[in-house]
Amino acid sequence: MTTSYDPATLPPASIVAAGLSGTPDEPLWLPDVEADPEAAQPRRQLRLTRASDIEPEPVVWAWLDEGEGRVPAGALSVAAGREGTGKSSFGMWMAAHVTRGTLPGSFHGRPRAVFYVAVEDSWKQTIVPRLIGAGADLDLVYRVEAVEAEFGETTLSLPQDNSLMEAAIKEHGVALVVLDPLMSCIGKGIDTHRERDVRTALDPLARMADRTGAVLLGIAHFNKGSGTDPASLITGSGAFKNVPRAVFGFARDDDNECRVMTQAKNSLGRADLPSLAYNIETAEVPTRTGTAYVGRFVFLGQSTRTVDEILAAGVETDRGERDEAADWLRGYLMDQGGEAFARDVKKAAAADDISERTLQRAMRKAGVVSARAGFGKGSVWRIEALTVDTHSEDASPSAPQSRHSRQAPDSGANGATGGATGNSPPDPSPNVTGGTMQLEG
Repeated sequence: MTTSYDPATLPPASIVAAGLSGTPDEPLWLPDVEADPEAAQPRRQLRLTRASDIEPEPVVWAWLDEGEGRVPAGALSVAAGREGTGKSSFGMWMAAHVTRGTLPGSFHGRPRAVFYVAVEDSWKQTIVPRLIGAGADLDLVYRVEAVEAEFGETTLSLPQDNSLMEAAIKEHGVALVVLDPLMSCIGKGIDTHRERDVRTALDPLARMADRTGAVLLGIAHFNKGSGTDPASLITGSGAFKNVPRAVFGFARDDDNECRVMTQAKNSLGRADLPSLAYNIETAEVPTRTGTAYVGRFVFLGQSTRTVDEILAAGVETDRGERDEAADWLRGYLMDQGGEAFARDVKKAAAADDISERTLQRAMRKAGVVSARAGFGKGSVWRIEALTVDTHSEDASPSAPQSRHSRQAPDSGANGATGGATGNSPPDPSPNVTGGTMQLEG
């Protein structure tokens, strides 16, 4: 039984008994119906429902991995990481499997529509090629934009556009809504660093997911903090980790030449699910005006290393510094004919404010090896026959070039240039944890 509780229907005697008035004849809160007829209709009511009238149900999992739930249907989930970790590619991976009906879970065997809200990237040059590379059914993927009568196309604004979004989800039978990035969809006037403000946008979003049964996946960035908890590093207020039922952290594991995804929060399932290793491979996508090279998200198996451990080791915090040093090192050695004494390299690097530790870490990235130059002559650093392109997300080999003649590589939408090629549909039965990668810690 559900009861709507309207205080305006209570007799004055009951109001007085409840201590809600100053005198028996003049209740303090009763509206002046004669002066304002609309005041007789209260704007808010209490709705009371007995727990016995609510039918219990098990959690519905949109993504089951090895029989364990990772992404719940009818809830908000967040994928967060630093730039270049592949979190947006994970959204593409999910979209492809949902539209093909190949995602293990409640949608398996039933291709469903996907709404994609992409605020930062071009649909022609980035989103559509990457969806093709991921193997998505483009007929089931919809670009979502808000349109104003006066200003035309504009960015989706939450919670302002919630009712429009919910109606569209129901009309098209949508199973997944990707918000990339989630922060850009938060309405104007909401302070994204205040939890109460952010909840005015996220709480209604979570309720909408519950009513429609769709997965709402928000893509988020890490802040510049030095913490190790992926959920706590999400930019903005704590609501971005508190409201979602599932939170995934993404990080580059440069020491093992892969990337790692860790489930930092799983409110409706197991909290100790194994981390997964993955890479961003390159897929070639033919277009009418040429070939597009885009990144494709590929799971490698279970990882014995977590995102928390990677962050604690500081691997991510100084990755940009290491990459810059790799560029410098390769260029310097090319200017020296491909090799130079180690002591000279270190001296030149110090002059350019590059520490010896950073220089050492940059050697493998730049494809540089150290060799003995002869008795009493110290060591020589030289570029191998193939070096690593430091601008590639996947570190594929490329021919060495001088820093004066180096050309930008053909890159995909996410900057990936190496790895396997192809744009075949996703594996009909993606077993992403079939095995364990033994990673260096």
